[in-house]
Amino acid sequence: MTEHPIHWETQGTSRVPFAVYTDEDLHKKELERFFYKSHWSYVGLEAEVPNAGDFKRTVVGERSVIMTRSEDGQIHVVENVCAHRGMQFCRERHGNKKEFVCPYHQWSYTLKGDLQGVPFRRGVRQDGKVNGGMPADFDPKNHGLTSLKVATRGGVVFAAFDHDVESLEDFMGPTILKYFDRLFNGRKLVVLGYNRQRIPGNWKLMQENIKDPYHPGLLHTWFVTFGLWRADNKSELRMDAHHRHAAMISTRGSAGQATGAASQVTQVSSFKDSMQLNDPSFLDIVPEAWWQMEDKMPTAVMMTLFPSVIFQQQVNSVSTRHIQPDGHGAFDFVWTHFGFEDDTPEMTERRLRQSNLFGPAGFVSADDGEVIEFSQQAFETKPEHRMLVELGGRDVSETDHMVTETLIRGMYEYWRKVMEA
Repeated sequence: MTEHPIHWETQGTSRVPFAVYTDEDLHKKELERFFYKSHWSYVGLEAEVPNAGDFKRTVVGERSVIMTRSEDGQIHVVENVCAHRGMQFCRERHGNKKEFVCPYHQWSYTLKGDLQGVPFRRGVRQDGKVNGGMPADFDPKNHGLTSLKVATRGGVVFAAFDHDVESLEDFMGPTILKYFDRLFNGRKLVVLGYNRQRIPGNWKLMQENIKDPYHPGLLHTWFVTFGLWRADNKSELRMDAHHRHAAMISTRGSAGQATGAASQVTQVSSFKDSMQLNDPSFLDIVPEAWWQMEDKMPTAVMMTLFPSVIFQQQVNSVSTRHIQPDGHGAFDFVWTHFGFEDDTPEMTERRLRQSNLFGPAGFVSADDGEVIEFSQQAFETKPEHRMLVELGGRDVSETDHMVTETLIRGMYEYWRKVMEA
């Protein structure tokens, strides 16, 4: 029994109880229903394991998993839990191995997760007789690592503990798939680097943050001053049929200037008319052919794939952001910045430079980490209270403007259904 029973003020989702972010039992239920059943989770990019024997340690929910490329070139994802005594045997984040060996008792596994070696399986011969060993009916085929279902698309790798999960394409739905395929359009990906940070807040707050177009033009001085993301930019908010995934699409307006219809921007306290860049190359933005969608040329598309990942295009910077829960009040946030194999050296340098807008110390993203931390602190002190998510109304619908919290309401509509809340 929770100390503060969770009470929703309405049948809708415009008022979200603080307890949704603070209740430990609820968190465990979320892990089961969103990460371990019926959902695909992001695990990485094929470019992170380009060669046979390459591996990457990551997580699905709070469970440690390993993405590998086996000798036949196939990608596998196995749980990082030895079938013998349950040890998390892989400690390196990346590497190349011919096999995995648990250091505790030296059980060894292939890169596909098959058990291939058990020390003293047949016992030890002493004084003319054999002592110990595994039972005669012990079959290594029944004691491999837990293997996850794997799906890849456009160089991105997803995995699921639930082998009955729907196809990845059905999971995304046609609306979100269109934006996914725009970014991951078949060109070979190249990893440029990583950022990692630990944010002391509930994991859902990062999903909310990238479903919230209200704050970027208010909180982020960089965005509003240089026109990268403002409320007066041409924009769209799109969702899948379940309202769990979303895309925020924005087209950059006039950088640093706000006149005429956009003059309201100058009334926003985060707008700094006098702000200048010591290095103007941060705004060396070059349109790319793949940006084009029908008659639009979006300069920013932020996709949230519930529950585990964000796919980002902010001008020429492209990255994945992996949400890794750790208890109800914290999560690790891993950024993988990438480019494309056919990028020119100048474009690669541009992507790297613009990636400094993001990450733990980014000109923009540092703000998000702070507000999530401060929000969680308030939730913990007042779990019986609730937050208001009524900008743009109380319904859930797609829009062609940013002045709404409809995507957050949509996410919690799905959350309430799956959690039977």
